[in-house]
Amino acid sequence: MKSPADRISPLLDHCPATLPPEAYWHPDWAEREQRGIWARHWIYVGRRDSFLPGTMRRVQIAGDSLIVVCAADGGLSAFHNTCRHRGSVLCVEHQQAFDGRVIRCPYHAWAYATDGRLVSTAFATPTPDFDKSDHGLFPVAMEIWNGFVFLSLADEPPVFEPDLGKEALDNWPMDALVVGHTFEKELACNWKMFWENYNECLHCPGVHPMLSDRIPVYKRGIMTRQESADWTPGEEASPVLKEGTSTWTMNGQPCGPEFAGLSAQERRIAHTFVTSYPSMFVVAHIDYVRTVELQPLDPERVLLRAQWLFLPETLSQPDFDLRNVTDFATTVLMEDGAACELNQRGVKSSRYAGGRLMPQEFDVHGFQAWVLEQVGD
Repeated sequence: MKSPADRISPLLDHCPATLPPEAYWHPDWAEREQRGIWARHWIYVGRRDSFLPGTMRRVQIAGDSLIVVCAADGGLSAFHNTCRHRGSVLCVEHQQAFDGRVIRCPYHAWAYATDGRLVSTAFATPTPDFDKSDHGLFPVAMEIWNGFVFLSLADEPPVFEPDLGKEALDNWPMDALVVGHTFEKELACNWKMFWENYNECLHCPGVHPMLSDRIPVYKRGIMTRQESADWTPGEEASPVLKEGTSTWTMNGQPCGPEFAGLSAQERRIAHTFVTSYPSMFVVAHIDYVRTVELQPLDPERVLLRAQWLFLPETLSQPDFDLRNVTDFATTVLMEDGAACELNQRGVKSSRYAGGRLMPQEFDVHGFQAWVLEQVGD
């Protein structure tokens, strides 16, 4: 679920149709999405500081095996995981070490510089018609934003632009943050199920008792005060969290020093959600930042990975209580996951031919319209 910034009420004035049920399980839909979404857009692959000098990491996007290469000097580049000789994979393990200078094929020992240039054909002796410059590795577009690494398979990728803009996290010390905890869970649902759940709060009162207690407006099945029927544009903004709490921890108190550069509004909102479809979103709190990443495994399974990012001085506190931080959001994620799995099972019914969205599901409607636009209506 996300909490948009202050704005005029966005409630729908009609009840549009949902996506057809086949969108959540049919292989043809999944194939269209691979081509139209996952192979075209920017896909999150990890924090910049997790790619260590002298390592290659294998990643999978839209059925393609890729490598992210970190050279000895720390420079980062990405390529398709295939040798230009006869197509062997270059990186065999999930992550493997190399000398930081030359990427060597494990089959016939062709070697490439970390910028992808072919520098050696090893024992092979090319004839004059062979031009090394025509046989470099196939590059993959890369974008690094606030310490997050994204790749795109597209020859001409779209402009990288999260929903709140590239400047949305400028007041957080993003480049100084380090991963303090990682949580992974495979969910038995289509990847879109999770995004749709994220985009509405009608489920919050019944599914998220702890979260709805922390964020009182959620008890009404809405994401922000602006969605309420009695909201007026001129009313004074009030704190979003329950009185006496200021962040998403079990006890409601900051886990360490609050980030110094935040605006009064960012402190009042207490959880700034920044979304980058289709693969991840960021939740920036006043004392830490959390990321949630989605990786489709097949039409009815998705891997969920969440990471908690902290300042090093926060993690080094003698009394730092990691579970006080992670247990709160983990509980929420698991409640969301269970709801999505129920939803996945239900859309397989022979009688279910699609539903209707309610006015409060305006962001679900927007997401579904985006999906249709990408895959072809």
